[in-house]
Amino acid sequence: MTGVTFANPEYFFLLLFVPLLLYWYWRKEKKQLVDLQISSISPFQLAPRSWRQRLRHLIAFFRILAFILLTVAIARPQSTSSGENVTTEGIDIVLATDISGSMLAEDLRPNRIEASKRVASDFINGRSTDRIALVIFAGESFTQCPLTLDHAVLLNLLKDVKSGMIEDGTAIGMGLATAVSRLKESKAKSRVIILLTDGVNNRGFIDPLTAAGITESFGIRVYTIGVGTIGTAPYPVQTPFGIQYQNVPVEIDEVLMKKIADQTGGQYFRATDNRKLKAIYDEIDRLEKTKIEVTQFRRHTEKFYSAASFAGLFLLIELLLALTIFRSVP
Repeated sequence: MTGVTFANPEYFFLLLFVPLLLYWYWRKEKKQLVDLQISSISPFQLAPRSWRQRLRHLIAFFRILAFILLTVAIARPQSTSSGENVTTEGIDIVLATDISGSMLAEDLRPNRIEASKRVASDFINGRSTDRIALVIFAGESFTQCPLTLDHAVLLNLLKDVKSGMIEDGTAIGMGLATAVSRLKESKAKSRVIILLTDGVNNRGFIDPLTAAGITESFGIRVYTIGVGTIGTAPYPVQTPFGIQYQNVPVEIDEVLMKKIADQTGGQYFRATDNRKLKAIYDEIDRLEKTKIEVTQFRRHTEKFYSAASFAGLFLLIELLLALTIFRSVP
């Protein structure tokens, strides 16, 4: 915001002398008039007035104008600009998401993997100052998107994620290890992994607890999410007669997930439906707040130079006029 303020506004009281100066000038002019006792002034009224007579008040005009401008100058007009410096201390986050075949179960709508993508998209949109990466895993794992602030690219890559992209299975240890590899070189103050799965570790050559130990050594916090209802869930099966649904047991190694979260300073959550999954991401969003510092500043730029310069100019003009055109003859 920009405006004009005055550092010494009390000097504007000097402007009260302007009416006194005008009154003094009027009295002075009146005293210079001479009374003549004549029968008629009509001859004088018909006589043309010279330009010197018409402009004789210029000296007083320039003097009073200079006084006004000098008053404004000593009141010190300043332009004021204010604003905010915003400093953000972002968080580096890796979303490690299970895309195994079991993620097609439809206890979450339309299924677990699509529900997870939708909630993750909302989470990403709310973290504009954070770098976020995407790791996917099933029987093996790989990085779908490295750490980036370009969330538009990240969201497009997340949209393309689907079950069947990699060999089936559930390699939790591999998914966690890949996520750690994306964060180990990070210089962020806070580094977080959100590990989402719906099953039990049954593939991969890295034990999940070993991966958790590596994660802890790097100071990375892991929030683990188990996705799936309690009991059984409808699972689509392709048959010669079309898609048929079978109720399959929901098996999540919650003991393992809690150990990983506890060991790394995170928390374990269970998402049994879409609403609960959304609430979990909202809770993680609250727990991992990006630090934003706002510093207000105000700058003043002196603007009295113009007023002082014009005042000096008008005084110089008054002096030149008094010494030349309107010079008094002794």
